[in-house]
Amino acid sequence: MAETRMGILEQRRIEAAFAKGIYEEMKAELGAETAKRILSNAIVKLAKQTAAEMAKEGPGGKGSLEHFISLQPLWTKDDALAIETLGRDDKHYAFNVTRCRYAEMYRAMGLAELGGVLSCNRDGAFCEGYDSKLKLTRTQTIMNGATHCDFRYAVEE
Repeated sequence: MAETRMGILEQRRIEAAFAKGIYEEMKAELGAETAKRILSNAIVKLAKQTAAEMAKEGPGGKGSLEHFISLQPLWTKDDALAIETLGRDDKHYAFNVTRCRYAEMYRAMGLAELGGVLSCNRDGAFCEGYDSKLKLTRTQTIMNGATHCDFRYAVEE
């Protein structure tokens, strides 16, 4: 199923081109801080909505860690991410992203300052919308200058 959908990298490229124009207009009218906050709030809401829809595709019409992991090819399609899996069991999934073409793309588009808003901020919100028991812990991102992104997912009881 994930193989037949548009990859998230391509989707983010299209969205970013559109968001750039809106952000620039809001920034001119409202200032950078307010424009960034409004854009971030809208993107978080969209991430939660998208996640809730994707969760319905899971077994029994709800999300599960296994189904969540099965969606990962959407984010890695077109060599978007280089991932090093560290561990996986019924309640945990841990990996590092060692290359992020999302960050590269935003920089190339002149949107480095918005990369975190346009992509990274979605990750935790996606978990909230997908399953309230699924939690993400991440302490660093390539987008913010780290050598890797540390994704640690856990299903809480």
